[in-house]
Amino acid sequence: MSERTLRGKVAVVGVAETQYYKWGRSPDPEFKLAIEAVIKACADAGIDPTDVDGFSSYSNDRSDASRLSAALGCKQLSFASMQWGGGGGGGSGAVANAAAAIATGQAECVVVFRALAQGQFGRFGQGPRSRIVSGPAAHTLPFGLMSAAHQFAMKCNRYLHDHGVRQEALRAISLASYEHAQHNPRAVMRGRPLDEETYDNSRWIVEPFHLFDCCQENDGAAAMVLVSADRAKDFPHKPAYILAAVSGSQHRAGAPVHNTPEYASSSVTTVAPRLYRMAGLGPSDVDVLQSYENFTGGVLMSIVEHGFCQPEEINEFFVKENLLAPSGKLPLNTSGGNLAECYMHGLGLNIEAVRQIRGQSTCQIPDADVAMVCSGPMVTPVSSSIFGSEATL
Repeated sequence: MSERTLRGKVAVVGVAETQYYKWGRSPDPEFKLAIEAVIKACADAGIDPTDVDGFSSYSNDRSDASRLSAALGCKQLSFASMQWGGGGGGGSGAVANAAAAIATGQAECVVVFRALAQGQFGRFGQGPRSRIVSGPAAHTLPFGLMSAAHQFAMKCNRYLHDHGVRQEALRAISLASYEHAQHNPRAVMRGRPLDEETYDNSRWIVEPFHLFDCCQENDGAAAMVLVSADRAKDFPHKPAYILAAVSGSQHRAGAPVHNTPEYASSSVTTVAPRLYRMAGLGPSDVDVLQSYENFTGGVLMSIVEHGFCQPEEINEFFVKENLLAPSGKLPLNTSGGNLAECYMHGLGLNIEAVRQIRGQSTCQIPDADVAMVCSGPMVTPVSSSIFGSEATL
């Protein structure tokens, strides 16, 4: 293992989120939501928000670090980072950037955050509303390929065709997320369980995605507090140590107009090996997985490309029982995930991984020492992270 590594050098000591709202329903503006999440995460860590000296976010979050620092009364701003591009693919990348700043002495206490208020700035799930189109979109938008659902359905259809994947495999992912959400008081879909018949009878959004294959659209904010590992035991909760956090994508993943050579891919084929190499672990060491669901097809592809099963095993592996906490082969999205807890651009998945290490999940895996997060499949760059207990160091 290289000495140039984040492994075990940084820990998450505080996590929190605001109330989650349906898109456009937040009574507060996006910046206020971000402030609320940071204050709550600091309270969870038992620190004063003025002691935060860095901020890290992704997907062009509009809550500027200098403005956050001023509003919180931070003593100084030492570090500010934004992961470019990739939408939800930047969740674990923002963790990596924050951890790197702490490990190299650029900052002492960095908050990773994401805030959304779609009523204020516009809805994510719709296509662009403009009379002008240019660049790569000029080759696709006039022919009806307008939204993320259209774009990713094409990649998933190709993958399902190549490997003979049945619809039931996607259904299992959705059913597991909804079942976990029923135990989570924060989950927007708590009290709205999902069964096979309801899934099968739900309307198509764009094949192969039924309604329940698609993530929610929510307003709210979430935040995580990171400090150096040598300080981690000074805080009230059990630390979750960062064993690995990496981002990137394969050659020409960003090629425009759907002509990347590895078209039917979650874009993690070069990320996963680096992730495991940094952590010194493999798929068999992971106790619980949180995998970003923009759509269930991306989860399936990401799980395979992270080495949890082979393509020819997909139909047998992806059954609900294998994905359920506490005793499934690979407990998946134990908070309900983007499908059934909340769509906070995936940062809730990183928070749930931390809660699993702490032993505080509403669908807790017994003695969970290793929790993994896959952020934003099928975009570029994507990112992944692994959190561990003290026993893993």
